[in-house]
Amino acid sequence: MTRPVIVWWRSDLRVQDNTALAAAARQGPVVAVFLRSLPHWQRHGHGANKLDFWARGVAALRDDLEGLGIPLLHRDIDDFKEAPATLLAIARETGASALHFNHEYPVDERTRDAAVIDAFADAGLTAHGHHDDVAFAPGELLTGKGDYYGVFTPFAKAWHRQLTAERIALHDAPPPQTRLDIASDPLPELPALADTPIDSRHWPAGEGPAADRLERFLRFRARHYAEQRDFPAIRGTSELSPYLALGMISHRQCLQAVMAENNGALAEGDAGLTAWVNELVWREFYRHVAVGFPRVCRHRAFQRHTERLAWRDDEAGFAAWCEGRTGYPIVDAAMRQLVATGWMHNRLRMVTAMFLAKHLLIDWRHGEAFFLRHLVDGEFCANNGGWQWAASTGTDAAPYFRIFNPTTQSTRFDPDGRFLAEWLPALAELPAKARHAPPKDLLGSIDYPAPIVDHRAARARALEAFKALSAD
Repeated sequence: MTRPVIVWWRSDLRVQDNTALAAAARQGPVVAVFLRSLPHWQRHGHGANKLDFWARGVAALRDDLEGLGIPLLHRDIDDFKEAPATLLAIARETGASALHFNHEYPVDERTRDAAVIDAFADAGLTAHGHHDDVAFAPGELLTGKGDYYGVFTPFAKAWHRQLTAERIALHDAPPPQTRLDIASDPLPELPALADTPIDSRHWPAGEGPAADRLERFLRFRARHYAEQRDFPAIRGTSELSPYLALGMISHRQCLQAVMAENNGALAEGDAGLTAWVNELVWREFYRHVAVGFPRVCRHRAFQRHTERLAWRDDEAGFAAWCEGRTGYPIVDAAMRQLVATGWMHNRLRMVTAMFLAKHLLIDWRHGEAFFLRHLVDGEFCANNGGWQWAASTGTDAAPYFRIFNPTTQSTRFDPDGRFLAEWLPALAELPAKARHAPPKDLLGSIDYPAPIVDHRAARARALEAFKALSAD
């Protein structure tokens, strides 16, 4: 009888279009494994919202695997260093001949996976890693000098130029297999966490909800994405980021769905569809950056010279930013949306991040950690990339002199103040135009604070701090 093959699931919680599953099923009957690493994940900043979504995603995956006759074994480990021994023990228990998994790209994950491959080789077994989450494995797209790209636009051009149909071909889920004499493990409850997770109804977990969101986005919003994605009061984005972050849907499924709507094209055609594809390419770009420039995985700035920035130690300012009481309505409304829903509109992620790093001149790493703690879609590569962009320390870094005026951003992208009124009830009674920067004579009569910093003064301070770098 053919020996079983282990598939190790991590942030790829689906059976459709799963490269590791498809490869393993061609080799033999499959045994699924999930290693829950709560202490490790928490030490590295993942918060209750993502951990809860992850747990619900594993439960949905188990149901899907059950329909294929695949048992799911669940193990708890305290640290990634325990993964090799734990997986080898499962291989011996099940008589498995091989292990398959899909690559993850931050340094800790790559170190863990390399240790697993070595441990299996030492035991006379094979472990195969698959580049499932990207169209091009890190290192396949390089500059003319043979370096990793540190700027997005040439990376995107190379991505589109070299993309082939084979790179984004879908993998069918395997047919149901004859059931093995191995029972699935019961899934343990998620233990009490420091923060209470958001209501699970905000983000139902699994492949089904992910597919439904993709279908609704393409049917109703995708063709307006380019002109509506920056307006937080409009439901103009895909809202697929949590599902992509944990692999409940694949980038290939998204790209294939776009091609079906866009006459087979990804780089041209409908402006809304191509703009959304661009966001998917950004997501892949940041994975390449994590591999090519591993210092970003070690709390270091991509732009080395910005390591000398004189960040301010401002506990009160940071607390005001976290709690949505900076006195800048668009910043405060966005931060309250994040804490309440585990998600923030993309335009507002840029606005709030730039406010912390430029207006308050607080180290971007504090904001990066706060976002990761609260975001249901929190994953290292995109979160780090976005924060470093806003702080002018990263790839494609916004020029240091680009400092968003929060009030201008608010009037431009929430002109009627609808988003502000939704998240800041104290401003709802004000005329729409007054919500963006409540007049001083009204602040005493409403429950809303005065600005904690003056925009012009803050801008001048940030410019001085960045200019000092070139003077060193």
